[in-house]
Amino acid sequence: MPLIALTGGIASGKSTIAARLAERGAVVIDADAIVRDVQTVGSPVLARIAETFGERMLRPDGSLDRAALGAVVFGDGDRLAELNAIVHPAVRAESQRRFREAADADPRGVVVYDVPLLAEARASDPWDLVVVAHAPADVRVERLISRRGMSEADARARIAAQASDDERLRIADVVIDTDGPLSRTETQTDELWERLTARS
Repeated sequence: MPLIALTGGIASGKSTIAARLAERGAVVIDADAIVRDVQTVGSPVLARIAETFGERMLRPDGSLDRAALGAVVFGDGDRLAELNAIVHPAVRAESQRRFREAADADPRGVVVYDVPLLAEARASDPWDLVVVAHAPADVRVERLISRRGMSEADARARIAAQASDDERLRIADVVIDTDGPLSRTETQTDELWERLTARS
């Protein structure tokens, strides 16, 4: 079972690639969804977040106030490291469980782990292939402004807070350029799928 890591910076087109691979038959496991799952009400992770960062991180219904937590850790490397030390082990354990579940269901299937923070947290994991969605920073800034309504300053801050393009490209086995038309991204993704299915 090929285990593929798919990563890319914010607004890089990673989700478009993941969706295309899912259409072709890949099992896509979303790291962001796992993060949300391990932080649900009553979870040990959420309890530790509240203990470490204060009860004000919780909404009245007991769920995580992501905006409040983001305001505390964004731009503060030490606090972000504290948060990552709580969240990352749980995400790693749950992702491994889902990988095993997918392998048991179809030993010849292709599993794609859609993971934004690969370069920051999991580059050394034993992936069969690392795929990077890549578009220049200026293109991604424009996407964040036009599609998500961010200011240019906020968009550039979000991009600067992640791993650099060079850091992601250094770990890439395959780079899919997403700065052209959608059809070009889809063609590159289809070529990747042919490669993956030939291997499996």
